[in-house]
Amino acid sequence: MLKFDSVSRVYEDGTRAVDDVSLHVKKGEFCVLLGPSGAGKSTLMGMVNGVVIPTSGDLHIGDIELTKKTRSSLQRRVGMIHQQLHLVPRLSVIHNVLSGVLASVGFWRSLIKWFTSQDQRIACQLLHEVGMEEKHLYRRASALSGGQQQRVAIARAFISKPEVVLADEPVASLDPAMSRSVLHSLKRAAKIHGATVICTLHQIDYAIEFADRIVALQKGKVFFDGHPSEMDAEMQDLLFNKSPSHAIEEAAA
Repeated sequence: MLKFDSVSRVYEDGTRAVDDVSLHVKKGEFCVLLGPSGAGKSTLMGMVNGVVIPTSGDLHIGDIELTKKTRSSLQRRVGMIHQQLHLVPRLSVIHNVLSGVLASVGFWRSLIKWFTSQDQRIACQLLHEVGMEEKHLYRRASALSGGQQQRVAIARAFISKPEVVLADEPVASLDPAMSRSVLHSLKRAAKIHGATVICTLHQIDYAIEFADRIVALQKGKVFFDGHPSEMDAEMQDLLFNKSPSHAIEEAAA
């Protein structure tokens, strides 16, 4: 479904944000990217969304390879859930979800917010799937709690019927109970719609609980790739904590 073949991204200053990464993510898989800040998670996700073009290597979504020419068509196959949500605060819940189809309805229809009855039915169904009640449909997004807003963002990501959904730190600002509830909603929606999910997280316990597969990155390279049950305590420490020898070297410097 999603294939990275020896993919690298090197910036003009020489930084290797992603370094020779090869991955094959299966259709319907819930794959969590783990790693400290600067590990390459955002760059890897940016490639899937067509925002970042690899310096070398190949990336395929289905049977289409990412190039500058195919970027637009690939972007239509990808849904996005941003850490900062990017909801329109003054718009209602249902119109925020419907905004996910604006790219395909044309300029004039989008200008007057005219959507078909089918679009509206789908939006309502998606909101129901993520646990939003009917009474919330016409509330402004700004009046919702953080967890409710994230559910709206999930529904919006799925309304364009994406093959791949990218979730960038979707529970970063939520408490543990709400984080688990939102991740349950995301995983359930992906299963219903047969979508592949690439989700970046900082919390290892959430990754172990919800992921079908964990890919951990360090300095742009794959450090771990496997089932959550294979990530033991030692592996977690190596991923996020400095080794004693490294700490001693820094202190001496």
